[in-house]
Order: sequence, then C-alpha cells, then structure tokens
Amino acid sequence: MSTYNKISKPILDEFLLLLGEESVLTDSESLSHYGHDETENLNFPPEILLKPRSVEHVSKIMKLANQYNIPVTPIGARTGLSGGSLSIHGGIGISMEKFNKILEIDEDNLQVHVQPGVITQLLQEEVAKKGLYYAPDPASRGSCFIGGNIAENSGGPRAVKYGVTKDFVLNLEVVLPNGEIINTGANTLKNSTGYNLTQLLVGSEGTLGIVTKATLKLIPLPKFNKLILVPFSSAVNACSAVASIFKAGVIPSALEFMDRKAVDFTVKYIEEANLEMSEDTNALLLIEVDGNNPEYLMDEIQKIIDVVATHNCDENILFAEDEAQKEQLWFIRRRIGEAVKVNSIYKEEDTVVPRYKLPDLLSGVKKIGDKYGFESICYGHAGDGNLHINIIKGDLSDLQWEKELPKAIREVFTLTVSLGGTISGEHGIGWVQKNYMDIAFNDIELELMRDIKKVFDPKNIMNPSKIF
Repeated sequence: MSTYNKISKPILDEFLLLLGEESVLTDSESLSHYGHDETENLNFPPEILLKPRSVEHVSKIMKLANQYNIPVTPIGARTGLSGGSLSIHGGIGISMEKFNKILEIDEDNLQVHVQPGVITQLLQEEVAKKGLYYAPDPASRGSCFIGGNIAENSGGPRAVKYGVTKDFVLNLEVVLPNGEIINTGANTLKNSTGYNLTQLLVGSEGTLGIVTKATLKLIPLPKFNKLILVPFSSAVNACSAVASIFKAGVIPSALEFMDRKAVDFTVKYIEEANLEMSEDTNALLLIEVDGNNPEYLMDEIQKIIDVVATHNCDENILFAEDEAQKEQLWFIRRRIGEAVKVNSIYKEEDTVVPRYKLPDLLSGVKKIGDKYGFESICYGHAGDGNLHINIIKGDLSDLQWEKELPKAIREVFTLTVSLGGTISGEHGIGWVQKNYMDIAFNDIELELMRDIKKVFDPKNIMNPSKIF
C-alpha cells in the first residue's frame, strides 16, 4: 500500500490559482456530498474536491498529484453500485460535472463526440432528434454520466441486442496519472493498429486514467417497438423461457426478469408505480422487440408468446397498447433498485451467467439464502444472463450481517463462476467486490492485471484500492 501525502497550504494555493475559488471545495458538507455513490451507505470524502473545466486543467491537476504523491479519485454522477468513485484514501476528488458538452453529432459517419459529464439520457435524446440511436441505457440513465458508463462498461436492458458501452466506444481522450494526454484509438469502425488501448480503458473503473472526451458509435434509430409483460407462477420457469426465446430465432431488444417481491416493493415504495398482478404471479418477464416494420414485430411477439406458453406462463399476458403504458412498465423496472434501498439495508450483487444457466443460478441463490437465513430479491437483464441479487438484511443480526454474509456472497460468486459466469456483469468491482476477485481469476491472471496498473500508474495514485 502506498503512503500518500496530505494537501498542504502551498498545494491548495496552486489549485486555487489554476481553477479559481468556485471550483475548489474544502468544506465538510461538500466533501461528504461527493464522498458517496449509490453503494449501500458508504461515505469516503476526498480531502479536496476540484471541478476542472478543460483537459489542460485535468492534466495540470494530475501532474501536481503525481509530483506530490497525492491519491486522485475521478467522480462522475455518483450513481455507481460498487464504490468505484469513493475517495478511500481522501486526497483529491475530481468531479467531471463541468465536462458536460455534446461536442459534435457527426451524421455522416454516425458518430458523436462527447465530454464525459454528459448525462446518458440527454445524449440519447439529442441524437434521437436526428434519427440516431445510442443504445446503452443503464437504469440510472436519467442521471448517470457517459464517463461513468465508460469507466464501468455499463450495459442496461438493450445490451441484449445492441451490446454494452464497450461496443459503442471508438476512441478516447485520456489524461494519464502522470498528466500526459493521449488518444487511445481512432475514429474508425475498424482498427487493427497496435494494442487496443480503447477497450483496455473501458471498464477500468478510473484506475488507469481520466477520460476527458469520447467518440461513440451511433446507429439508426428503430422506428417501432412492441412491449409485453409475461407473468409466471414459477420464477424458474420464467428464467427457463429466456434461452428458448433465442433458440426460436428471436432476438429481443430487451428481456428483463423481475421476481414478485421486486415489483411489490416498487409499487409499495415508489410513487406513481402501479401494476396489478394475480396472486399466483411469482415472476415476470418484460420483453421488447424493435425495428422498422410493425408487422414483422407483431410476428416476433407471437413467436415469443408461443415460446413462453411452453414454459407454463400465465394466460393474462399484458400487451402495452400505447406509449404511456410502455413508460409505466419501464418505470417500474428501472425503479426496483431504489425501492429495495428504501425498504431495507441491503447488498446488491451483479452476477452474470450464460443465459441457459440462469435457472440454475436463481435456484442456487435461493438455496444459499435458505442456508444463511437471508431473503433475496432478484431481477435483471435476463436476456444477457445478468441477474441482480439484492440481499435484504431483514431479521439478520448485525453479527450475521457482518460475519456470515461475506461467506454467503462468496458461495453465490463461486456458484456463478462454476456455471460459466463471472462476478460482475455491469456494476464493476470497485471497492466492495475486490475481495472476491480470486474466485473469477487465478494468481497469474490477477498479477497480469496488477502489472498493467503499474505500467499506467507506477505511484498508484489513480483511484487506489479499487478492483485489487
């Protein structure tokens, strides 16, 4: 572990001279505000919070941090779920909120040049005005930043058809831990020139550098979509239906799993969430198809209905008749995480397996819960095999929560890996999952990753104590 220096008065004065008083925060209230994300109830404030406005500002900050051996944590919209933006060692927090411009929408090449502080949904809406589509859409898309999506390689419901963030990133402008500015790739669809630094930076959780500009791929915006909600009396049957839909030749634009309690929590705790369900309903699949031919989409929906019927779905399938009904169903799905957090102390695990193994994962998680005495609320991107497992503290004692639960989580992750999966699909490792990396990787693989970190960041000042 590195020994870091504190920020002295002369160093503070250098930051004030560089950025101005309005962009240098040291009061405890502001630091606490930037010291947390959406990961449980953790709070690790930085020693100082800086709000740069240009790549030159970020470069100068990193040069000073490197010179004085001060840890730096990039901070985006603080919507993360693995503690990736927590300033574990204090030091400098760099908020990227002023990097909030869409620089250019290139309609000729179907690309967009964007700063990392742009809100994901805002980017989607702006390119949609030109008939274009940026598909990655995490649940927090209304508040999360593009930079954070790049750092975590975020996915979302439509990743099942269109891919995750990495599939849309062509080139990045990055400030390295020593303050040097690089471009990682080229603004081309093909690039076989040297090592793929772009994809190395995507998903690196702010441990290798700070993204200051991104070139993202766009695609034509689908003109139509159809959405159905399919209830099941058995959660395992719902999960079993997922792989069968793809085997039938249908690739949905979204295929989401929700267990009954996830929806019940949302309806109970989130205002405006409303959904009537049969008493026999224990799980639901939210299934969307999109494209440019509405007749063809109706044929796809019928194929899906035929498939789910063979997995004993309930008969009362809900077809979203209009945009308002679609928005209500998506509203419920996107607010589940918030509802769970309101209800109880919890831990969320972001497992992913090959989709055919999803029923085995769900059954195994429930058995582990019975063994350790915890309740789990499960939902997620079933089309990707990505299951979010929310472990509820409920009646567990503090001792059980602190001492026994890590053993249960290790069993969940061990099961996940044994099924051909891994321990994070889209939330990252960050601070809270790093103790489980040995389940997914052997010593040689971990050492290679640590060596990459050392090449980029020999002083270990860039978002330290994350991933490893």
